[in-house]
Formats: sequence, C-alpha cells, structure tokens
Amino acid sequence: MGVVEAVVAAGVVLLGLAMCASPAAAARSGRWSSEEESWGVAGAGPGEVTYDHRALVLNGTRRVLFSGEMHYPRSTPKMWPKLIAKAKEGGLDVIQTYVFWNVHEPIQGQYNFEGRYDLVKFIKEIQTQGLYVSLRIGPFVEAEWKYGGFPFWLHDVPNIIFRSDNEPFKRHMQRFVTDIVTMMKREGLYYPQGGPIITSQVSKTTKFFICLTCTSSNYINHTQIENEYQMVEPAFGSSGQRYVSWAAAMAVNLQTGVPWTMCKQNDAPDPVINTCNGLICGETFVGPNSANKPALWTENWTSRYLIYGNDTKLRSPEDIAFAVALFIARKNGSYVSYYMYHGGTNFGRFSSSYVTTNYYDGAPLDEYGLIWQPTWGHLRELHAAVKQSSDPLLFGTYSNFSLGQEQEAHIFETESQCVAFLVNFDQHQTSEVVFRNISLQLAPKSISILSDCKRVVFETAKVNAQHGSRTAEEVQSFSDINTWKAFKEPIPQDVSKAMYTGNELFEHLSTTKDETDYLWYIVGYEHTPSEDGQLVLLNVESRAHILHAFVNNAYIGRIHGSHDGPANIILSTNISLNEGANTISLLSVMVGSPDSGAHMERRVFGIRKVSIQQGQEPEHLLDNELWGYQVGLSGERNSIYTQEGSKSVEWTTINNLAYSPLTWYKTTFTTPAGNDAVTLNLTSMGKGEVWINGESIGRYWVSFKAPSGNPSQSLYHVPREFLNPQDNILVLFEEMGGDPQQITVNTVSVTRVCGNVNELAAPSLQSQDKEPAVDLWCQEGKQISAIEFASYGNPIGDCTNFGSGSCHAGSSESVVKQACLGKSGCSIPVTPAQFGGDPCTGIQKSLLVVASCR
Repeated sequence: MGVVEAVVAAGVVLLGLAMCASPAAAARSGRWSSEEESWGVAGAGPGEVTYDHRALVLNGTRRVLFSGEMHYPRSTPKMWPKLIAKAKEGGLDVIQTYVFWNVHEPIQGQYNFEGRYDLVKFIKEIQTQGLYVSLRIGPFVEAEWKYGGFPFWLHDVPNIIFRSDNEPFKRHMQRFVTDIVTMMKREGLYYPQGGPIITSQVSKTTKFFICLTCTSSNYINHTQIENEYQMVEPAFGSSGQRYVSWAAAMAVNLQTGVPWTMCKQNDAPDPVINTCNGLICGETFVGPNSANKPALWTENWTSRYLIYGNDTKLRSPEDIAFAVALFIARKNGSYVSYYMYHGGTNFGRFSSSYVTTNYYDGAPLDEYGLIWQPTWGHLRELHAAVKQSSDPLLFGTYSNFSLGQEQEAHIFETESQCVAFLVNFDQHQTSEVVFRNISLQLAPKSISILSDCKRVVFETAKVNAQHGSRTAEEVQSFSDINTWKAFKEPIPQDVSKAMYTGNELFEHLSTTKDETDYLWYIVGYEHTPSEDGQLVLLNVESRAHILHAFVNNAYIGRIHGSHDGPANIILSTNISLNEGANTISLLSVMVGSPDSGAHMERRVFGIRKVSIQQGQEPEHLLDNELWGYQVGLSGERNSIYTQEGSKSVEWTTINNLAYSPLTWYKTTFTTPAGNDAVTLNLTSMGKGEVWINGESIGRYWVSFKAPSGNPSQSLYHVPREFLNPQDNILVLFEEMGGDPQQITVNTVSVTRVCGNVNELAAPSLQSQDKEPAVDLWCQEGKQISAIEFASYGNPIGDCTNFGSGSCHAGSSESVVKQACLGKSGCSIPVTPAQFGGDPCTGIQKSLLVVASCR
C-alpha cells in the first residue's frame, strides 16, 4: 500500500512538519534534486527530515527538540524580534505558527500579506535568529480564531460543504494551499533552498510527518493540511474518508514532503507517526505503535485560553515541568511543543465566540511579550538539563525500575554517559529513596534529573528561577468631562429605509458576512389596547450572543448568553405600546463567530422567533411579518473611529447622555514615555470595541463578571506601533452604558523580582557558578532600584509574604545591596562565605531576596 493509500485507510487528515535551520546548516546538507535546482537557488543542499525509534532525524542527526507556538497576527512586526529572541533564550529550537486564510484572503482573490500579516517577514526573522520554523497551513486552524480561519466568503460559494469531498470546497482549499507553498518556494524559505523551513523531496524512501485527526483545540507544529478532523469526520460519513484521501494526495503532489504524524491516533499506519496532545502525555500516551517510530508530544498546553465570564486559570511551572520530564523519561520522548509559548492579542474582531482579547496571557511570554516568571525560567532550566544529556537520551540503553510504592527510576545510559529521572508520584509526602548507593529526598510530585546518574541538576518541584510581579501603573486619566465627545448611535425605525427587507427572520452571519458583530432587525406592529389595560409581553428568542431591544426608540432591555450556556437566549419583558403604529428594533450581537464543529456553513445565528402576547390572549408571532435589516452600525459604516471618518458625524458633549447604551465616545491622549507596554484600563465600561488611531485593539466586555466577581479582563493592550508621538485618537463604541471618565492609560511592567534559593539546590545550568545562587534581573531598560527584603538563614514566607526566621545573617541586606543596587541584574551565591560566616550552624539555610525594578 502506498503512502497516500496508507493514510487514507486510517481515515486521517493531512498535517505536515516543516522545520527550519540556519543558512549555515543548509550549506552543510547534500546534493540538490532537479526540482530543487529549478527553484534557482545555488550552493545549498537538501536538508533531510526523517525519523527512527528514538527521535526526529535532521540531516542524519537525532535531535531533542523543544518548540513553542506564536501567531504573527496576534502580535506586531516590531514585537516579533524580541519575542523570538526571548523564546530562543528560553531554550526553544522551533517556532510554530498557523497560516490564517481569512487574514490573507479577506476578499476572494485579493491577498493581503502586509503589516501583522507579513508571514514571510515573520519566517525570515525566525531564520535570522537561527531557529527552526514549523508552518501550519491548515487552512482550517480553529485556534480560537474567527470562523476557524476560513474567510467568510467561502460560506457563500454555491453548493459548498466545508471539509468534505465537495468540489467547490476542495477547489478553493487547494488553490490557497498551493499559493502559500508557492510563496514559500518563491521566497526561498524551504530548507533545500537555504531557507528556514525544512522539507525534503518526496520519493519512495522519504518518510512523512502528518498530523491528521488531531483532537485537541489547537494543533501541531508542522506544515499542516487540515486540523482536528477526527472530531468531525463521522458527521461526513464516506465523504469524510474520500476527503482525507484527496487532502493527502493534494499535499503530497505539492512536494512539501516531510514526515507525517497523526495526533491521538493510536492505530496510525506505517509510516505515519502517532503522537500525543494534552496535559499529561507522560501518563496518557500509549506510545508509538511500531518499533521504528519516536515518541512525540505535539501540544503541551501551558495555560488555558480565557473566555468572558470566566476567571483566569494558570498552570504552575512545576506541573508543566513534571509533565515534560515524565514524558521524556517514561515514553522516551524527544519532542515537546508548547501551545502557546506567546499567545498575544486578538486584535479587531478575530477572536472566536466569547474569547477574550488577551490570549494565553499566562504562557511563558505574556500577552505583552514580557517574560512570565517563574514559568519561563523554570522551563529554561529544564530544557538545559535535558539537552546536556541528549546523547544518552538519544543513543543510550533505556531501563526502569521501582524505587518505592509511588516512586520509580528511568535510566538512559551509554558506555560513557548516563542520565536518570527519579519520579515521585506521591502528591503529599517527600520520599527518601536510594539510587545507586546515593540517598536522595524526592519532593512531593516531582522528578529529579541526575546528570551522569549521580548529580541532581534539576528538580521539577523546586523553582529556583526568579519570580516576577507584573504591575499596571496609571499614567493618564480621562476624568475631565470636557475632554470627551460623544455620538449617540441612531436606532433604525423605518422598515422602508432598511438595507434589506423580507417576510422572514434572516440568519445573522449570512446577512452580515461576518464583517460586523451587529445586525438590526426592525418590524412594525399595529397595537389595539385591551379594555382592561392588560400588560403586553415581548418575547424574543435568539441564537446570537447578545440582544438589545428597543420599542419606539426607547431602550427596554438586553440579555446575553455565555460560552458554556444554552445556544438560545430569550428576552421576555413587558413593554408599553402606542395605540396604532409601533416600531420594534432589535439589535442582534455576535461576540465572535464559531471556530469549530462539523458543517460550519450550516450554523444558524441571530433572532429565530419574535412574538407579542397581551394578557391571556394567544401569542402573536411576528416571524413572517415584513422585517427590515440594517447591517452594522452607522458609526461603523462611516468609520468614525478614524480621524477622517470622525468628521462625518456631529460629536457632542457627554453631559446629557448619562452614559446610555449604544454610544460612541472620543478623546485624545499622549503616548506614555518609555518602552513599557501600554494598556487601557476599561473596568468602568460595559461591552464594546476600542480603536486607537483607527486600529482596533479588540472587543472588551468588562461588565460580564467572572465567578470571582471581577471582570475576566480589565486591561487591553495598545501596541506602541499603533501610537503617534502625541494626539492619539481613542474611540470606543459602548453597548451597555459605561463611564468613560474612569478609563485610564496604564503602563505594564515587571516592577518586583524575587528569588528564594536553598543552599542545597542545584546550581543553575545557565551560569558558570558552582554553587546555588539567587539570580535576579530586571526587564530591559530597568535597574534594581531597591532591596525590599533580604535574609540569609531560614526566612519565612515567599515572594509576596515574607519575614526573617529564627536564623538571620545580619549582613544579608548590605551584601545584597552591594551586589545588586543600580544594576540590571545580579547573582548572589547562597554560601556562608558570602555573608561573613555561618549565622547558625546545623540549620539548612536559604537566601530570600525581594527587589524593586525601576
């Protein structure tokens, strides 16, 4: 059975791996094929990507690889170099990204690769910094991204069925994928051309790497066709199997051949590699399904994307490190990819349903690109510990045995080198074990890595990396009412003047084409009051996310749904009607379009039923009355969030508006000095969207409180690339009636750093120190301005609540101040000699330092 036939037999969907290397590495590779010569690049050779039972093999060399995902549209071009540099410094080898069809082809046949969408520039920056690239073409990406990455015009192609054996869909999918591959070749970005994306010429001997049928919410770091197909394939029956066959053949014919994987597909046929996605693949992964395949973890979730109405859920660095080390130890794992390593910002309207503007803010690099400590530093030490033992991991003999009821040892050993992973699964008790005549204490739920099977170089449960506290400092307020102007969004009331009319309720997305969140439904109603003055009840059922209702221009109420709530939202409220003619105006609002599921082209949103009931009389349905439809808001159509567009409407003072719903607000502000990240604190607002100098920084929804009682997100990122030196125009559209005078401009930075290291800790692998040390450093542009606390002895507490214990060296503060004050970083060895002698013999000592950065 051939490669494509084998893939089809498994019912898989196509996903490839494209990794990159430096030009120097490309120059070391072998001869060119005729196809590669036709690309017109001389002097380089093809880089081969294969695999065996231990690892991916790049240019004949097994590699331990750590990868991290970043999405170029979720940051800005000026942010890219620093993001990539920090990822490299954190010990990553690979940067992976999806390719987002809907940002590149928003209008059919019209491509956009400018600004944040400059994919080639992003890849070349990765190449410049010497990392590999993993390109995930999709074109369906999910990724908590608007419409799963599909451009909405695809929805209107006649007779189309997404992600199936459907000729219209396949035609457009193949065209886009081919265009992206052609662009990569034209720019010389494939490894055989000397570029950063490693591919190999498809031949009978080439092994393929494809992730088809992945089942988690975001997918693998390889050149990718399709995504998560296993979840939806049963909905398509035999058409799904035929689609898989076509997708595989299409991708192979494009000659971007690289090894293929299948996520969570335990029966993946040779030569396809079955891989794991999830939180604890060291425990859940059944392992490679044949002896010649390596163990690969294609997605390790570093946090959880946030949705409006939920509290932030962070994953501890100890837990991430334990999971990675266990996968390497138990499964002989040689490849781990973090999703996300930098999440970034969902600018504009690109987030999917109910997803916040910040994305994976708790990843090793936060939304603003700041290093998230101690996660970044703890994983950095883990990467270094693993890589220094890469030879025994990749070439050594593996063995394992029990050290106790919940303790085990995993050993990788060659004739000259050895590395051991000692695991304690007990989540509550420290365990004392003896390994090769060495007595060791294993912390609860921890793994100790022993270099040469003798010396502990890393412990997953002991975080020696510095901690950092991120703070937002107010630098400008808008409390002066005279600095604000307002424009009240008009409520459409005349059916005859609507954009569209029809005797039915239109589907929301089909009508708006997903170019706006807003769709007005307008209907007239002739009312005859009852003699006894019975109450009139308006009932509206909608499958949108928010509904605002007006009767005769008067606001009568709203209702909203939630991410995990029922699809239907129902507004039922008593209303006052005039005798005779009345107008009911309903504003249907989407907070992002869907990003997943079978038959997305058939999904139905918007208002589905409207009725009026007077007293106990039968319900009067309005569904088939003559409805008028207005797509979007007046302010949107006139682009009043831009400098030029704002001149098209008459702005007024806000004194008389009383912060009413559906109001536009405008003011200006100066750019904060320095280089710290800039945000808007919108806690005082309700729900809407914000523009800075015409650039949308995304939706906000601070009035939707999480169970904690706090907004899911209060601070909204304003990239400095969006700012002018002075006179920045801030425009908000507020749906629910917030108070703009309480908005503030804040800068965000790490202003406090802390280290707490025990004298028996393993020295950092990132330094030349032979003793454990507290290493502190401030973010770029800041220095250690004060030492808030320092104690060598047995200090109590942690980096937020601290104090001296029964043992304290009186010289602690002076020693630390001399080493650190006025510097961008410092290192203080945790030894008695550093502090003038042992302050209390017989007591195990630590050094706890808390410092300010300014």
